Amino acid sequence: MTPAPLAARLSIPGGPLFFPVTAYGPDGSVDLDIYRTHVRRGVEAGAAAVFAACGTGEFHALTPEEFEACVRAAVEEAAGRVPVVAGAGYGTALAVRYARLAEAAGADGLLAMPPYLVVAGQEGLLRHYKEIAAATALPVVVYQRDNAVFTPATVVELARTDGIIGLKDGLGDLDLMQRIVSAVRTEVPGDFLYFNGLPTAEQTQLAYRAIGVPLYSSAVFCFAPEIALAFYRALEASDDATVNRLLDGFYRPFVELRAKGRGYAVALVKAGVRLRGPAVGEVRPPLHEPSEDHVKQLAEVIERGYALLEKEPEETK
Repeated sequence: MTPAPLAARLSIPGGPLFFPVTAYGPDGSVDLDIYRTHVRRGVEAGAAAVFAACGTGEFHALTPEEFEACVRAAVEEAAGRVPVVAGAGYGTALAVRYARLAEAAGADGLLAMPPYLVVAGQEGLLRHYKEIAAATALPVVVYQRDNAVFTPATVVELARTDGIIGLKDGLGDLDLMQRIVSAVRTEVPGDFLYFNGLPTAEQTQLAYRAIGVPLYSSAVFCFAPEIALAFYRALEASDDATVNRLLDGFYRPFVELRAKGRGYAVALVKAGVRLRGPAVGEVRPPLHEPSEDHVKQLAEVIERGYALLEKEPEETK
């Protein structure tokens, strides 16, 4: 896979971008059979791409061997139907190692996550991501969040770097993102990609679309693909009634529940998968499981979300 084909495939998705959870068995080890089922069902449900072993997939908790096995399994289950993008992170040396493992496993691209712990200056961040991009032939999407926050000038330099094809934003600063989009559009004409990577990105996607960020990750797709697809299609069709109905009746309550626990951006999603899909196991430490009451509330929110889909045909008659 070369940068141009992956960029082209991601720029015109036919559905949400799928970030599968990583499945663990009762003994805590990676369960590749369940993971394969989870990935396969997501692809068959209409995902436009699989982002394997990234944030929702607990990249931080995987050994290099587990990481490579998960990426390889995702590639095999996708079977070329959709691209597979793998996570890469930590310090530069380890990020390069993970990038090469992903390439060996057959991934189509990389999501380069923030470096471990350190708060670096723009010069150091730029060098870090350039070294990741140079380490393999895989195209790279850089993930802005936490300790990896870029000035517009830095993103311009990233966009000029061979192999770097896009920026995923998990920060949520719309003013900064608008200036980044404007600077790159002015200085590096082309098809640089932008992704909304906030947790439950659907909640903010109307605003991101307005500033030129059309792509977004969907954690909800992991456990309620029909809801995620309905929202995606309504957004594409400018069906404001459906978008607002799902935002008001499902996404806002889900986001408010997610805010009740640290790490719930992953742990609550994984609980949702267990409620409706394969037995993917619990999250690994340092994340913790949602409380029993929160899981009960989650089940109710999901039930209400599906009920909203059932009302749709009646309202459009």
